[in-house]
Amino acid sequence: MKLQDIKLIIGLGNPGKEYEKTYHNVGFLFINQKLKIKNQNDNVKFKNADFFEYLKINCLILIKTKVFMNESGKAVKETIKYFKVKPEEILIIHDDSDIEIGKYKLSFNRGAAGHLGVQSIMDALGTKNFWRLRIGIRKKTGLPAEARQVKAGEMVLKKISKKDLEILEDVFKKSLENLF
Repeated sequence: MKLQDIKLIIGLGNPGKEYEKTYHNVGFLFINQKLKIKNQNDNVKFKNADFFEYLKINCLILIKTKVFMNESGKAVKETIKYFKVKPEEILIIHDDSDIEIGKYKLSFNRGAAGHLGVQSIMDALGTKNFWRLRIGIRKKTGLPAEARQVKAGEMVLKKISKKDLEILEDVFKKSLENLF
């Protein structure tokens, strides 16, 4: 399976206004950025399903989950069933506190590395054979790995600073150019 075979792009995040611009909602912000680049943002109406909302643009389907991050597996499982696709045909977009802000990594068939939303997906699908775009949210610090983990846990639900939002939007643009 190749990245060109992707049929669904699924952004992970948490529902609700209070989580809108938090680091954990990078998946949703990525989907919004994709819409801006396509200049379809003004008249966009997502269609609703029980566990997700979606929008079709050309041959790609953009999806935002409607469950909390740690329950993402339920939404992703329903999504692939609804659209009749294989796990290998999906790209999950999510935050990654192990990657420095301003960077991203594309991976396939990798473990969750402590990300509970990704672990939920692996558990629900019974596989890790899907694509992931891991968007870095870790601040530059001189802290050892253990201390960084504690800080990351505190940080994911904080509002994204204006400076970090600009950095993330640049990462979204770069990753979109490289992926599509």
